[in-house]
Amino acid sequence: MTVEYEETIDVAAPANVVWDVMSDVERWPEWTRSVSQAQLLDGGGLRPGQRARIRQPRIPVAVWTVDRIEHGRTFAWHSDAAGLHSVGEHTVEPTGSDSSRVVLRLTHSGALAGVARLGWGGLIRRYVRLEAEGLKRAAQERGTSR
Repeated sequence: MTVEYEETIDVAAPANVVWDVMSDVERWPEWTRSVSQAQLLDGGGLRPGQRARIRQPRIPVAVWTVDRIEHGRTFAWHSDAAGLHSVGEHTVEPTGSDSSRVVLRLTHSGALAGVARLGWGGLIRRYVRLEAEGLKRAAQERGTSR
């Protein structure tokens, strides 16, 4: 079984500003209530193979590993737990010189994907939405302060 959660949001900030906020994983707790702690584990910035420990309220701590990255545009990472494979995708695309569109997607697969949906589906949808809204606010604030 595969379960997908997705949120798309328009942002009144250039894509490079959105990317700067989105790719600075360790600062996520500053702009989204869905993440209480984020720590890169392997030194350096976001890159393939980089691992991050993410703490979220009411969800077990997870270690995410970056699978692919296109700097300035998108990154994807995964986390594995017994019976559950999670893939997170974070994408920003310019829609104008001072505007962007962000797509956040979380996909669960594996034997426990349905159980995760039943137990945490509403919370996960809320967290993806909180992340999108927080990213929008943070990028727009940074964009106007330049």
